Amino acid sequence: MRPLYKIGAFGAALAASFAAAYGIGDAVSPISTDTDGGGGHESAAHSSPVPGDTAPGDTTPGGLQISQDGYTLDLKTPRVTADEPATLRFVIRDADGRPVTDYRREHEKDLHLILASRDLTTYRHLHPTRAADGTWTARTTLPDPGGYRVLADFTPAAEREGLTLGADLAVSGAYTPDALPAPAATATVDGYEVTLDGTLKAGGASDLTFTVRRDGKPVTDLQPYLGAYGHLVALRSGDLAYLHVHPHEEAHGTAASGPEVAFSATAPSQGTYRLFLDFKTGGEVHTAAFTVRADEQATPTAEEQPDKSHDEQAPHGH
Repeated sequence: MRPLYKIGAFGAALAASFAAAYGIGDAVSPISTDTDGGGGHESAAHSSPVPGDTAPGDTTPGGLQISQDGYTLDLKTPRVTADEPATLRFVIRDADGRPVTDYRREHEKDLHLILASRDLTTYRHLHPTRAADGTWTARTTLPDPGGYRVLADFTPAAEREGLTLGADLAVSGAYTPDALPAPAATATVDGYEVTLDGTLKAGGASDLTFTVRRDGKPVTDLQPYLGAYGHLVALRSGDLAYLHVHPHEEAHGTAASGPEVAFSATAPSQGTYRLFLDFKTGGEVHTAAFTVRADEQATPTAEEQPDKSHDEQAPHGH
């Protein structure tokens, strides 16, 4: 059996600047999704991480801040109007304040931009365009007013590891949050039925397998999207901490083009998460959304287990 391919988790930062204006909580409702191949964004303030349980040994997810490791997300468009086309502009700056213009290409793009409403009812996965001066832009329309999170996922050419930086975006209008959909193993989008097998666990890797069907029949003609047959983003309810994963090319011996797409994912803590699965068929990208609960700490994998081969001589750690 092929070992599962683990993808590093990135974090998303939170800002509290809209709590007073909108009364934003962590409730959520059926989702409005849109996946685009070219757009851009911006960011603003911060807020405290969501309260709740934390798995033993948990570290703060990356991206729960606007600046990290000398890089800053400078959002130039902190406010837009609901249900109207908008151009989002932002710059990634280095430690000296200079715009970053050289990136490592990851999953076919220099930068991935995620937009999500605080109540997780609206989700966008955009790929902005960059001008010579380092300014990124993207066109999008956000249907509902309220607070949104802008998450930029990128790797500067000067670095080996990627970053996810986050900032807040206000969408003007009267805001009423909806309830977070209850956890369910099945989601329907654009006539496709997607089922989830597996559970998300806190503090360790777990397997998630999605099966795509249409009219009850397995879909076996999934098309590559961002270099794979599926793309998965998980956001933690409350602070929108960001977990970015990618699939194995094969799932349980089935062809990579479907109907199954498998992932290995690690939740940074216990809590409720919203999963967004992007998959492509017939030249169009579809997004299926799931609510899942990460409750218990995962059992360590073989690589994570203590080495007990020489326990008679001396204790061993990880």
